[in-house]
Amino acid sequence: MCKNDGEAWRVLEFYSGIGGMRYSLMKTGVSAQVVEAFDINDKANDVYELNFGHRPFQGNIQNLTAAELDMYGAHAWLLSPPCQPYTRQGLQKQSSDARAFSFLKILELIPHTVKPPDMLFVENVVGFETSDTHAKMIEILANSDYLTQEFILSPLQFGVPYSRPRYFCLAKRKPLSFRCQLLNNQLLRSPSPLLGNDDMTVITKHDQPDDSWDKLLQSCDPVERFLEFSNSGDQVNTETGFLSTGTVAVDDFGAAEETVEVDRCVSIDHFLVPLSLIERWGSAMDIVYPDSKRCCCFTKSYYRYVKGTGSLLATVRPKNKGKASSLKEQHLRYFTPREVANLHSFPGDFQFPHHLSLRQCYALLGNSLSVAVVAPLLQYLFAQAG
Repeated sequence: MCKNDGEAWRVLEFYSGIGGMRYSLMKTGVSAQVVEAFDINDKANDVYELNFGHRPFQGNIQNLTAAELDMYGAHAWLLSPPCQPYTRQGLQKQSSDARAFSFLKILELIPHTVKPPDMLFVENVVGFETSDTHAKMIEILANSDYLTQEFILSPLQFGVPYSRPRYFCLAKRKPLSFRCQLLNNQLLRSPSPLLGNDDMTVITKHDQPDDSWDKLLQSCDPVERFLEFSNSGDQVNTETGFLSTGTVAVDDFGAAEETVEVDRCVSIDHFLVPLSLIERWGSAMDIVYPDSKRCCCFTKSYYRYVKGTGSLLATVRPKNKGKASSLKEQHLRYFTPREVANLHSFPGDFQFPHHLSLRQCYALLGNSLSVAVVAPLLQYLFAQAG
């Protein structure tokens, strides 16, 4: 549907989570109104409602009809569907996974709407681009007169020391067009078009050269700029809703079990990794330091498991970094939820409700997205869209 001059873009936000997409939209400065958000997770909706004053629709979006979507009169649909059908650790059932059904249903409704959206934005994990769900999406969009440009980008490419590569699809319905039309139907691994640089070589191979990534890491801010506090003597006021006092026990599988007591001030000592966990799983831990220029992706299982769920911070600097020095002497700790939110580039006034546990906070952040990456993508999508 066409937007009148001076009218704000009307936006539907599917799989809204804790609001990363909406924060990204706000950061663009684009005149836009989120007319409805959709998410089935009640905890995520608690967070969204606290921060935006609106509770997302919590019904099954598979039951939405084309007529109901037309009633919203939305110019843009923003979607961050479940990633589990496409992750390397999962069963990779793709479109046959029940968690993919709602996204496919939304796509299949597009040809049946009287007023199809002018623009779509889709975010998912790397691996989605080779799935049959992706093939079906591209087919539907092409048959419905959409132009597409696709990206695989990481916060590292935007100066954030956080390795979280993700797939993005930007789609515009004709006669709308992208600022750089030469990139239509291309998959890019460079943010150059978002920065106004259209004279570029399209990068289609899986990785950039090692020297390019080395230069990239050097341009990133150090981890310490994203920390809530720098030493174990500091404390945090929990009025922000981020931290709860907790004691950490460990099971036989490297899982941290949490006991929560609400308190106003929480010492960082509560986030120290137990020595028993270090002794058993130290070889599987990814250790970073305040001056590090990169940390690993935080998953929804962070603080519960240590292998492959995110980096741990060494609060005592050894003479020799890494596992050659005793990990016990480095006073390893978990990144706090606030720090994980910082690395996702969430604003400073973002909060969690007090009734959520630490595990729930980490899980919700692990399912969220990087504002530093999504905001410039949305700005590029909305640019010259009239």
